[in-house]
Amino acid sequence: MQKYSIMSLARQALNGHRGWQPAWREAEPKRRYQVIVIGGGGHGLATAYYLARVHGITDVAVIEKGWIGGGNTGRNTTIVRSNYLWDASAALYEKSLQLWEGLSQDLNYNVMFSQRGVLNLGHTLQDMRDIRRRVNANRLNGIDGEVLDTQGVKRLVPFINTSPDARYPVLGASWQPRAGIARHDAVAWAYARAADALGVDIIENCEVTGIRRDSGRVTGVETSRGLIEADRVGAVVSGHAGVLADMAGFRLPLESHPLQALVSEPLKPILDTVVMSNAVHVYVSQSDKGELVIGAGIDAYTGYGNRGSFRTLEEFLAALIELYPIFSRLRMLRHWGGIVDTAPDASPIIGRTPVDGLFFNVGWGTGGFKATPGSGWVFAHTLATGQPHDINAPFSLERFHSGALVDEHGAAAVAH
Repeated sequence: MQKYSIMSLARQALNGHRGWQPAWREAEPKRRYQVIVIGGGGHGLATAYYLARVHGITDVAVIEKGWIGGGNTGRNTTIVRSNYLWDASAALYEKSLQLWEGLSQDLNYNVMFSQRGVLNLGHTLQDMRDIRRRVNANRLNGIDGEVLDTQGVKRLVPFINTSPDARYPVLGASWQPRAGIARHDAVAWAYARAADALGVDIIENCEVTGIRRDSGRVTGVETSRGLIEADRVGAVVSGHAGVLADMAGFRLPLESHPLQALVSEPLKPILDTVVMSNAVHVYVSQSDKGELVIGAGIDAYTGYGNRGSFRTLEEFLAALIELYPIFSRLRMLRHWGGIVDTAPDASPIIGRTPVDGLFFNVGWGTGGFKATPGSGWVFAHTLATGQPHDINAPFSLERFHSGALVDEHGAAAVAH
């Protein structure tokens, strides 16, 4: 690792850092690889890293149509938690959370993982019954969780509106202390640098335009930079998973929706946890820079636009003010949207496809960022062995034929 004196850093700042060593090589595509990973977001880069680090497979190319972290990895609200109801989901997200807890050390890069806890609010008696059920299920799976009453919520967030006269009074919440937030772009950069150091080729500005097959088996991908052959191909994309599946000759049970969020002007530290509400449908946390990061659910319509509807924006800002009247005069700094692929059961698809040698890791909906390390870890196992790991076996495409769905739509409060 390069070391710089104060004067050297000053010189680099003045000349636009032109003398700095790039974090990863600007690789030229080879004619053939053992494994191609389509998608240079957090999940795809994590997959490549664990292929090299855990399985010793370094003849790997990560193909990204734009720039590293330029998709949903940089267009999310960075929440990390594992308090999902169903055993399959809990195992997947808890594996991720365990990896998050050592990720900065593992990658030698500060991903700014802050375990500040997550509150999921309950506003009705049924909400509180569901919260108790979920917390008890979490504890049976070895996942931390507590049930708080109104006073417990107020102790953590003193300025929240807990008036009994509110439209949706706060009756309590679930509380996962180990949950928190991380720095999204740092995660992508860290995995990219670590994978590159192990010999993985990271190829940016290389769009996949076709998937080559022969006798029912994948042989490579056609790209804007030519044909690249491979023994196995893993697609790890968001927003256009159905487009890639169509190139390979099959359909996925996914819909693409816009998902939008906001960042406010910076404030002094006021909120040191993440608060989510399903009934009024808003969630909020405060970044290290003091900005409030605010979001809600997906827009109802389908599409590939990186923007959302004004109606959804109005609804979750109204919910924000209802829960936190103190924010009523706050100014918004910026707004963005991303594209999320959602399955009927709000769970991802991780595993084999009808094309031999072609594997998909898609359909994460609104919960993809928190799963980044675990998703890459299990998908690397699947690509290396040709078989799913026990953790991702329940998330196969075949579940939509068997009916063994992992239905998290209403089971885990807000889906983020």
